[in-house]
Amino acid sequence: QVQLVESGGGTVQTGGSLRLSCAANGDTFRGYWVGWFRQAPGKEREFVAAIRWNAGYSYYGDSVKGRFSLSKDNARKTVDLQMNGLTPEDTAVYYCAADRHLILSSYHIGSQYDYWGQGTQVTVSS
Repeated sequence: QVQLVESGGGTVQTGGSLRLSCAANGDTFRGYWVGWFRQAPGKEREFVAAIRWNAGYSYYGDSVKGRFSLSKDNARKTVDLQMNGLTPEDTAVYYCAADRHLILSSYHIGSQYDYWGQGTQVTVSS
């Protein structure tokens, strides 16, 4: 069982940037899909981005395309979410998730992921 640890959340002004990291504590992401989701108060969980570690292809939710980018760091064994052009609408708790058995059509579905981190708060002030 993989344990996920997110880091990098915080508060930033509109237009600013943050970088979140997700680490597989004591393990690697080899063979996993790794996704980022977010949930704002009173709203449903929203897909942000996902990457298949072995393949390296990234997928993004419509609301973050062109502003957010995923990368994997083989040395640190992390999946990093670079967030640029942040707006107050990006304020949420961001969660990292992982799963070995996703199919391509399900990467955006949170319920398909077996493992989740605790979440990290991102607040964007206007």
